Amino acid sequence: MGKFFFYLMIVVYTFVGLVHLLFPQRFIWIMPSWLPYPLFLIYLSGAAEIILAMLLIPEKTRKISAWLIIAMLIIYFVAIHSAQTVDFYKTDNKYFLLTIVRLMFQFILIRWAWLYTRARKSSLPKQ
Repeated sequence: MGKFFFYLMIVVYTFVGLVHLLFPQRFIWIMPSWLPYPLFLIYLSGAAEIILAMLLIPEKTRKISAWLIIAMLIIYFVAIHSAQTVDFYKTDNKYFLLTIVRLMFQFILIRWAWLYTRARKSSLPKQ
C-alpha cells in the first residue's frame, strides 16, 4: 500500500469528520431513533474521525489509530448502517439497495484501515 493511499485515508477521514461537524443535519436522518442524543453523536463521530485521521500520521500512533478506526467502523456498521438497511427494507424505501451497497462499502473501509495495523515501515512515510 503506497503513500498515496495512506495520505488519501487521512484526507478522507478528515474531510468526512469536518462534514459531520459543519453540516450535522445531513446525518440526522441516518441515525436510528433508538440512539439517544443524535446530534451529539454526530458531532462526536466527526471529532473522532478527525482525531483518528491525525493519529495516523505519527508512526508511534499509526497502528492504534488504524485499530480504532476499524472499531469505529464496526460500531457504525452495527448501530447505524445495518439498522438503517433493515428499516429501509421494512418500509420499502426506494434507497434500500443503496444501503446494501453502503454496508458492503463498510467492509472495504475496514480492510483499508486494517492494512495500516500491520504496515511495513518502509512503505509508509516516516516522521
